[in-house]
Amino acid sequence: MPDPIFENARLTEIYDVFDGARDDLIPYLCLVRELKAKTVLDIGCGTGCFSCLLAENGIDVIGLEPAAASIEIAKSKPHADKVRWILGDMLGMPPLKADLAVMTGNVAQVFLDDMEWEHNLKAIHSSLNENGHFVFEVRDPSQKAWEGWTREKTFARLNIPGVGDVQGWCHVTEVSEKQVSFTWTYHFEADNTIISSDSTLIFRDKEEIEASLQNAGFAVQDVRDAPDRPGKEFVFIAKRV
Repeated sequence: MPDPIFENARLTEIYDVFDGARDDLIPYLCLVRELKAKTVLDIGCGTGCFSCLLAENGIDVIGLEPAAASIEIAKSKPHADKVRWILGDMLGMPPLKADLAVMTGNVAQVFLDDMEWEHNLKAIHSSLNENGHFVFEVRDPSQKAWEGWTREKTFARLNIPGVGDVQGWCHVTEVSEKQVSFTWTYHFEADNTIISSDSTLIFRDKEEIEASLQNAGFAVQDVRDAPDRPGKEFVFIAKRV
């Protein structure tokens, strides 16, 4: 089930404002051009920022998202009419063939169970054309990004048109060997409503991810740095073989 931050209508309405400028998507657009992809499957497309950016640039896009409230936001954006939106996940996808599959943000880290991750990788492999590519990012676990997920470091109070002032902050609730659980809390000052969203991410290391890709039929072509968070993430570029 999607986390409330992606499925609760009041939270999806403010999600993009709190997420800020998506400068991290520009390198992905450059990768689409570098790989000469004409059809892109945007897995876990959320509120559609990347899907609509691709559509704006003439790319044939399929936006896949399991949270209905997020897709509704996505459909309201410029160029959304050029995107094929699908409510669901990879394991229930209709047959299709794309040149490139992408997972931006934290999408690749929501598959907490290794078997679930493996099944999704195989489904992605099947969804690609011959010699198609799969590109995604994960946080480098050695950097311990979660140590900065405190109220003091994440707090923001924003004025959102039509909504009013909203406070938002994050705090970590549990850290295990590979998984980190955390809660985003939002205080809507207009009606004094507080809504929280619990999430958990898995932090697999680089070698483990490379092995899982190879087992699913991919050849890892490159592992790059993330331009927006240098030294903190891995960007995997894998080719279907």
